[in-house]
Amino acid sequence: MALLKSLSARKNDLSKPENQLAFLSNGIFKEGELPFFKDKIAKTGNYPLKPRKLEILQLNLGYMCNQVCSHCHVDAGPDRKEIMTKETMEQCLEVIKTTKAHTLDLTGGAPEMNPNFRWFVEEASKAGIKDFIVRSNLTIILANKKYHDLPEFFKKYNVHVVSSLPFYKKEKTDKQRGSGVFDKSIKALQMLNAVGYAQPETDLKLDLVYNPAGAFLPTNQQALEQDFKTALKEDFNIDFDNLFAITNLPISRFLEFLIASENYEDYMYALVEAYNSAAVESVMCTNTISVSWDGWLYDCDFNQMLELKVDSKVQHISDYNEDLLNNREIRISQHCYGCTAGAGSSCQGTVA
Repeated sequence: MALLKSLSARKNDLSKPENQLAFLSNGIFKEGELPFFKDKIAKTGNYPLKPRKLEILQLNLGYMCNQVCSHCHVDAGPDRKEIMTKETMEQCLEVIKTTKAHTLDLTGGAPEMNPNFRWFVEEASKAGIKDFIVRSNLTIILANKKYHDLPEFFKKYNVHVVSSLPFYKKEKTDKQRGSGVFDKSIKALQMLNAVGYAQPETDLKLDLVYNPAGAFLPTNQQALEQDFKTALKEDFNIDFDNLFAITNLPISRFLEFLIASENYEDYMYALVEAYNSAAVESVMCTNTISVSWDGWLYDCDFNQMLELKVDSKVQHISDYNEDLLNNREIRISQHCYGCTAGAGSSCQGTVA
């Protein structure tokens, strides 16, 4: 069963990013049982970590969400009031018009809950972005009648919908995301299919995201995708394009779960032992800039949650300078092991 409130609302110590970073830098790392991430990538010739060509501009439109998922690294929920203002959106639009990035990735929380979401999509769609992503939790489509037409809205602007679905069975999904989430997610996927998503006669893309429900790494992405496609087609006549398998990073509510279940050390050992230097070359921070709801710039969505701003003279969207940002060093900590374990992990799935 999902949590009823965010860490922030419960005033949990882990709601403060500095406490998470301190926890990740002490214990088994400080005592030398496991190497710091900086030392690990130095041994494989990957330090300092530098960006490659910028491809993705990821905007977090706010931490408000209609769900409170147990693994959420954003600590999103209905009680979170952080929302990107129209003024910050306008600053983002100026950047979108000039950026060399080809993908605009809108996330949250539930990005659709931002009161200016539709206006922003309409304006951003005029800017020539080649791939326009909205990360939807699916249930938002059924949460309120004002969201029921989202599938048609997405279709109108050729939005690439990336949807969260922890598993193709009800029990595991509801355990991670809350009672009733699976049934609503299935209905939302059927609504997206009905307007043409993931159908051969259209170019409307619908991808799913899988996160493990416990303290373990995802299995092979390609095999998982086939399992999802077979099960969802046979049981619900649902089609989708690709499955992204994303490793849960040891931050925020997933870190809380690891500590409470006494799985933290085992999970960190598993991440470190699965370290793959080839994955380091393509982790999301090397081709992405993440923009927070209040306009600050980060190397990735995870660094944003830990308040690790970019290591650059340019740190806010209002001062955006792509050339300066491309010359920065990427900020790292022990949570980065999550993106470099096994086949690697990013918001676009495995990387190696």
